[in-house]
Amino acid sequence: MTMFDLVIIGAGSSGACLAYEVARRGMRVALLEAHDPAIGTSSRSTKLLHGGVRYLELAFRRADPAQLKLVREALAERRHWIDQAPFLARELRIALPTHNTFEQLYYRVGLGMYDLLAGAEGLQPTEAIQPAQLRELLPSLTPKVRAGLLYSDGQFDDARLNLLLVLTAQRAGVTVQRDCAVVGFEQRDGHVQAAISQTPDGQQQRWEAKRVVNATGIAADRLRQWAQPDAPPRLLVSRGMHLVLRDSLCPGGVGLLIPRTRDGRVLFVLPFQGRTLVGTTDQVCAVDEATAVTPADTSYLIEHLQHWFPGLSAEAVSASWAGGRPLIQPAGGASSSRVVREHEVETLPCGLISLLGGKWTTCRSLALDALRVIGGHQPSAQPLPLLGAAATAAQTRPALQQLREQLAAEIPGGANQADHLIGSYGLRARQLVDEAPDRRDLEPLSAVVPVSRAEWRFNHRHELARSSDDLLQRRSRIGFLDQVEAERLATPAADLLEVLNSASPSSHHPNP
Repeated sequence: MTMFDLVIIGAGSSGACLAYEVARRGMRVALLEAHDPAIGTSSRSTKLLHGGVRYLELAFRRADPAQLKLVREALAERRHWIDQAPFLARELRIALPTHNTFEQLYYRVGLGMYDLLAGAEGLQPTEAIQPAQLRELLPSLTPKVRAGLLYSDGQFDDARLNLLLVLTAQRAGVTVQRDCAVVGFEQRDGHVQAAISQTPDGQQQRWEAKRVVNATGIAADRLRQWAQPDAPPRLLVSRGMHLVLRDSLCPGGVGLLIPRTRDGRVLFVLPFQGRTLVGTTDQVCAVDEATAVTPADTSYLIEHLQHWFPGLSAEAVSASWAGGRPLIQPAGGASSSRVVREHEVETLPCGLISLLGGKWTTCRSLALDALRVIGGHQPSAQPLPLLGAAATAAQTRPALQQLREQLAAEIPGGANQADHLIGSYGLRARQLVDEAPDRRDLEPLSAVVPVSRAEWRFNHRHELARSSDDLLQRRSRIGFLDQVEAERLATPAADLLEVLNSASPSSHHPNP
């Protein structure tokens, strides 16, 4: 039996990023995932890489250095992901509407500080936006808004970044096991020695390691209490609700931040693969309610959106989803909108290490903090480009552009399909196309996202996909864009997977 340096439980953003960082250091690591990477919160974000404009405002209102530190850290990490995976992450300009001179000045000072905190890692600076430009970028916006500001943050494909961190770590030697639910721990002298996992068919396996890390996000308290029953709960779960609208309210490619709803939340209206993503956070819920979008949630979002886009109808909704954010429980209780999205690496007396709190943008910071807690002799980190990127960040963008031009001229879906493949696979799009059995397998199957059977084959062979849900929700984002279209494609996707699985039953966990 292999003795691992580290067993990581959970292949969401925190676990995946930690697996990637330990892979860079050549450690013996197993990454265990109960289902599919990013199946939970890590594929259900607002798709923003951001410093947190709201947290900056809270920092100054309360003279809170913890909020300020979080914003500064997140702004640096925002640039890191845009540089390391430019095919998955990009800069996004966002309009913040103002109604009077005081609001314009107030937000201009705040966003100027936002730019200043980013320093050398900054994106395009904040600028005032004139009414005519605002109408051009957001033509359906209520005419009551006559001024505003444009600032920058990042937008990304959360599920695919998560997946590529997992696959890159796997290629570097990490043992990755999906459909591998941890059901308990083995302890010796009161110290966790191994994790016990169980497959869907009931087979159990023992994973012995020097250290065991709990990276299960909103489920972290459950594992903490398995390991140590008297451990008090630490997390508050805050549900983020999202709708996707068929029409593009952001045809100019610029998003909108509505800074305050009647109950103190913020509302984002963002361009999303030709459609519109609307989202908000900060509704406290139980763990088992984190992914539910209720009719009341939908009504709430539509009602607030109609104040800003009067012509909008609830019939425009093509998809909805929710995800739970793990917030560290504040002392004395507080609303989730007032909780800092900071993180903590906790070590229980039994030795279980838990990654608590945090957010997507700063998951690398959480991973590096975890490595400091794990301690011991750790080799120096070696360069490890993400799958789909070139050897260095500077080489990736020109290589992507050259490949896009090549693919646009040779695949059936032309430039649109080339953009989709580059935007999902980066430089691995070349491999995907070359592995297609014939040109017919590259024919797009959907007008929503130009996926093909060749792509599904690639997802199965190289990307751990095992179900139609894997293909349609996380390898592509069809289910997050149009749920009716995902239902239409579910049967052909499942049929192809059945053929592929029967042809290679022994390759249930292939290397990428």
